[in-house]
Amino acid sequence: MRLALFLFTLLISATPALASKTILVMGDSLSAGYGIRQEQAWPSLLAKRLSEKQLDYSVANLSISGETSAGGRSRLQPALLQHKPAIVVIALGANDGLRGLPISQMRDNLNAMVDAAQRSGAKVLIAGVRLPPNYGPYATEFHSSFGDIARQQKIALLDFLLEPVAIKAHFFQADNLHPTAEAQPLILDHLWPVLSPLLK
Repeated sequence: MRLALFLFTLLISATPALASKTILVMGDSLSAGYGIRQEQAWPSLLAKRLSEKQLDYSVANLSISGETSAGGRSRLQPALLQHKPAIVVIALGANDGLRGLPISQMRDNLNAMVDAAQRSGAKVLIAGVRLPPNYGPYATEFHSSFGDIARQQKIALLDFLLEPVAIKAHFFQADNLHPTAEAQPLILDHLWPVLSPLLK
């Protein structure tokens, strides 16, 4: 009996305590780790950094390759109920833009996601996306939408998720769209100064 109690106590002490707060990432393939191992994607690196810094947060990465803002909007409410996040990172819109979907539709979807997250009590960070210049005026209006939403909703803004790697071809996979594993730490370092104030 004493041995069993000792082993049980040892097991409990060796099990790391679960973080009391959650960061929910709602993104597309740029956050889902497309083409690389899951543990190499920036949300996984974020979870590791939080642990190393002994910050009481876990990361729930619900990003899906191919996801649009409409898809994210439809999935957010169940995710909020399940994870009860303290922070929601919205990194969607790239697939809306690449498909040339109406910008007004994307704005509505992203605004609805921000509203839902804030109603749940979470802080929100929105990560912007840029399109290639050949998209013309559409690309300009598309990118400005993220800043407009952040200002109107008074939320944190990362102007362009891929900024530190965007013009460096060696940081992209053969499709020239998805960052390599080597790019992921740079993306996290770019995100961190915007995200870290929300952790306080």
